[in-house]
Amino acid sequence: MVPMVRRDKEEEKKKPKDSKPNKREANLMRRAGGEMWVDDTLAEWNQSDYRIFCGDLGNEVSDHVLANAFRKYPSFARAKVIRNKVTGKSKGFGFVSLLKESDYVRAMREMNGQHVGNRPIRLTRSKWKDKSLKGGKFKGKAKFKKKALF
Repeated sequence: MVPMVRRDKEEEKKKPKDSKPNKREANLMRRAGGEMWVDDTLAEWNQSDYRIFCGDLGNEVSDHVLANAFRKYPSFARAKVIRNKVTGKSKGFGFVSLLKESDYVRAMREMNGQHVGNRPIRLTRSKWKDKSLKGGKFKGKAKFKKKALF
């Protein structure tokens, strides 16, 4: 009888331990909380977009509702509301992708505080590039200024 060996383990043995991830994998690598992992959901988004974090979303807001709110901008690409995997309820935030910087700036100015669903939304710049392995402007090292507590 021939012993059964999983291909995954055979391929791992052939691959050197300190080999670098290929270009596609490097774009999908994430780093946060001291851990690193491959995030396949990043492949769904345009890598050169301007992404907006939308906070304070109500539970009634879906991908479709969020997309309709930002569809008036010509370079609108995608909108996604983040949901709990078990319950399916909204976690209260989402992301919007725009392809042009001018539309990004306009959207940040015009849509911040506007009602989407039943609540006014809070917009900020998404920091997804800062958390990727390749890094954005700060190469994964966020720089925060200390603010006075009073």
